[in-house]
Amino acid sequence: MQRYRNFFTLSLIAFMISSAHGDSSEQIPMQCLTECVSPYGAVLGVSKRGVEAYSNCSADCVVYDPHHWQGTYTGIKWQCVEYARRWLLQNKGVVYGDVDIAADIWDKIDHLVDVETKQKLPLEAHLNGAQQPPEPGDLLIYAKAFNDTGHVAVVIDADYDAGYIKVAEQNYRNMPWANNYSRKIELIKRADNYWLLDSYLLGWKHLPAG
Repeated sequence: MQRYRNFFTLSLIAFMISSAHGDSSEQIPMQCLTECVSPYGAVLGVSKRGVEAYSNCSADCVVYDPHHWQGTYTGIKWQCVEYARRWLLQNKGVVYGDVDIAADIWDKIDHLVDVETKQKLPLEAHLNGAQQPPEPGDLLIYAKAFNDTGHVAVVIDADYDAGYIKVAEQNYRNMPWANNYSRKIELIKRADNYWLLDSYLLGWKHLPAG
């Protein structure tokens, strides 16, 4: 009997979360309702440019429900790929194409697309340790070895003298942000090369100005 009560309770929670997001078609699997770092769909923080990040419960949670911002598809809720695409869309009016996992952005995404003009904007790829430092708006790309999917985060601030950058992201630790960014990453310079001290990091994708 207790098992059925637990199932009923979790089902009720799933219904309440779906209703809160205004999408009754959203089917939330049980792994997205149990052992969550933060409840699925909770706002973790807001970047200094006003882009909200939502909890994905844990890295094991996948909800195949698409999200759109002003009519443009940003990805499935609430994966890291969705946040990075939505941040670019809201701040720069550009998006990148579909990928199966975040790590694919490194090899398969070589341009962004302006949603209004449809113009393709080439991206530069800089390996960790490059002479080009990471800049606000760059995408940090992590190898597939990280959670078997990789990860993507957006650089939102950089202080080269103090030796760190700040990033915004979803589905990394799924913990509430302490400020208007998810975390700081230490940045060092050796000779003419810049290194971010973060495990599994491949490098950063950069959209040149102009």
